[in-house]
Amino acid sequence: MTTSLPSFPAAGEAPLDTCIRLREIAPVVEVEFPGGVPAYLALTHNAVREILAGDNRTFLREPAHWPALHDGSIPEDWPLRAIVQGGHLSTKDGDDHRRLRGLVGKAFTPARVQALQPRIQQIVEGLLDDVVAAGDGVDLVPAFTEALPMWVICELFGVPAEDRPRMRRWTAALLAHTTPPEEAFATQNALQAYLHELAERRQRTPSDDLTSSLVQARDEGDRLTTDELVGVLWLMLVAGHETTVHLLGNAVVALHQNPGQRELAMAGGRWADVVEETLRYRHSVMMTSFRFTAEDVTIAGVPIPKGQAVGVLYQASGLDPAEYGETADRFDITREQGGRLSFGHGPRYCIGASLARLEGRAALAALYRRLPELALAIDPDDIPYSPSFFTIGPLSIPVTLGTVKP
Repeated sequence: MTTSLPSFPAAGEAPLDTCIRLREIAPVVEVEFPGGVPAYLALTHNAVREILAGDNRTFLREPAHWPALHDGSIPEDWPLRAIVQGGHLSTKDGDDHRRLRGLVGKAFTPARVQALQPRIQQIVEGLLDDVVAAGDGVDLVPAFTEALPMWVICELFGVPAEDRPRMRRWTAALLAHTTPPEEAFATQNALQAYLHELAERRQRTPSDDLTSSLVQARDEGDRLTTDELVGVLWLMLVAGHETTVHLLGNAVVALHQNPGQRELAMAGGRWADVVEETLRYRHSVMMTSFRFTAEDVTIAGVPIPKGQAVGVLYQASGLDPAEYGETADRFDITREQGGRLSFGHGPRYCIGASLARLEGRAALAALYRRLPELALAIDPDDIPYSPSFFTIGPLSIPVTLGTVKP
């Protein structure tokens, strides 16, 4: 299946640069994804907001609503099938989506998330002890920005410490657009099998974790099937750490490149503002998994026929000058916070938003309290980034520590 549409991602061009270039064409642009698969990209703030507001009505997530996925137009070995047809919470619509979200939402109430703060702080400080012990040249990604979200989400869902490196490798492989088809499907199968085994283990030996709670809900007849339980685990464990990994990495790079903003944050303890501005300036989510048009629809003046796939581009919409003015491309923690779409909008607002914010504030505050002179040991232009148009962030951030404080 091939088209004459512009490619996304474009060879030799960063995905964000491609999006900004395409935004000059229209707020919504049809492109060709790897494998010659056409789909639409929503690139402006208003276009993204319109689509999010139409969730569960004009826009659906169940892959059955994308005819090209089933009529032979898209090859069976298309590697993105592993994400699109994942059978997880984000591919459910209507009553099914509300029912599953309600079960998971009980674990992410503001009070329950706030109760996690002491444990998160303890993990942060322990990881920073290891960073300090490693000394100059330590890579902040595996040592800190990746380790913290992975540790927190795995503790929440009862994933043993020895299994966490595998979980991280599976996530990276699934989300990379460079993963060969056979590896993508093998990775999805391995992850699904592991999650089934985890659920069975928690059925035999319940613990004080969210997997045990979901197993109990299933076994008490709370309208939850085993496949749905595994689908919930898939989304929570993958998205529940991946996005925060890159949020922290993107924040460290942005603060290094904008020392005045870093000084402002350190002087006033404005780490909540750093988190919010990082989510706007370099959102860790480049694009959500596809939505599908339930009817002919017009978004930001662009017509999209029924049965088409649409990707919402958070990273590009955060830099939209029509919404954020002439300084949209500047990192500024004093910027007005209202009206942002960092965690979505409407019925699919990110269920883990409060946890991500808490982790971000705690991690950055402690990092720069203990290492106020932290600096990159590499040119920012040489930092490698994840080969994905779903989530994007640094894969390696070697640093020098400078003065170390208690």
